[in-house]
Amino acid sequence: MYTPKYSITNKILKNIGIVEACREVIDNAPLVPAYEKKFREEAIIRTVHHGTHIEGNELNLTEAEQVIKGNPVVAKDRDIQEVINYRNVLNYLDYVGKDEAGGKITEEVIKKIHALTVEKIIPSEQCGVYRKTQVVVKNTVTGEITFRPPPAIEVLYLMGDFVEWCDKTDKEELHPVMKAGITHYELVRIHPFIDGNGRMARAVATLVLFLENYNIKKFFSLEEYFDKDAAHYYESLRTASEGELTRWLEYFTLGLSIELTRIKEKVQRLSTDLHLKEKLGGQQVFLSERQIAIMEYIQRVGYLSNAGFADLFPKISEDTILRDLHDLIKKGIIHKEGKTKAAKYLLK
Repeated sequence: MYTPKYSITNKILKNIGIVEACREVIDNAPLVPAYEKKFREEAIIRTVHHGTHIEGNELNLTEAEQVIKGNPVVAKDRDIQEVINYRNVLNYLDYVGKDEAGGKITEEVIKKIHALTVEKIIPSEQCGVYRKTQVVVKNTVTGEITFRPPPAIEVLYLMGDFVEWCDKTDKEELHPVMKAGITHYELVRIHPFIDGNGRMARAVATLVLFLENYNIKKFFSLEEYFDKDAAHYYESLRTASEGELTRWLEYFTLGLSIELTRIKEKVQRLSTDLHLKEKLGGQQVFLSERQIAIMEYIQRVGYLSNAGFADLFPKISEDTILRDLHDLIKKGIIHKEGKTKAAKYLLK
């Protein structure tokens, strides 16, 4: 059976500690359902865009979003198809556990993910079918060969070993983030298909997190972290080419910790008072971005007065800010002390 080689370093422990702390905040934040839906949609768009862009897709984020929404975009047919395909992959990940494999990663699931990834891009007889020829892996940024995957004749056996390892390794013996990182690397290393291996490997790594109860509300996009510095991504993969995964796992866990920290901070801004929902008797409230900023300011300073308006919103009229404040008062979130220009607004 496949046995990955790595050491647990202080960097890895620190990164996983951050992931756990962020996961706790995100999973328990009293977010309004509309915001949760928005966060998931944003994560899908970022994942699809960056997951294809790192492979050379020329669509920008806005164009990818339009394709996902079914709107027309003037671009290469292949670029459009890649985006459609990767969105279909994410749809598949959402139900694969229940409908296809009983919560397990199997060779059939991996082949299905690959087939969806490359549909209408490579010949249909190669979709979801292990390669029968030798290939090389190139850095799409520099064009240089990063490594040569194992011979095609070994792919069937290597994939069997990998899936067995995946099935027999649970979160009691290996943290899900580590398992996802190892999955990502090993599938890239084996390079089981002619094309589309990077997207397939990243999707299966994400599926590992989902199946191990680390979906973290599906708010995150590791692909954005990889794509933002593609050269570092490929370099980190190359450090594991001799079979020692420590530096790669440091890079991978750091990426998830950075992404989840960013989301945690965004969630906290939207959930300014984590007990707000309880204070309002379980009622959920919708706040605008300005109202969230107002509440953050009051929490930080203690109150908001008319004199602070220009500080907080230099380009917004006083009447507009007052309307936001009166709406917060109506919702029972803040109250007003005093009258006219000397009034202060405080959390209720």
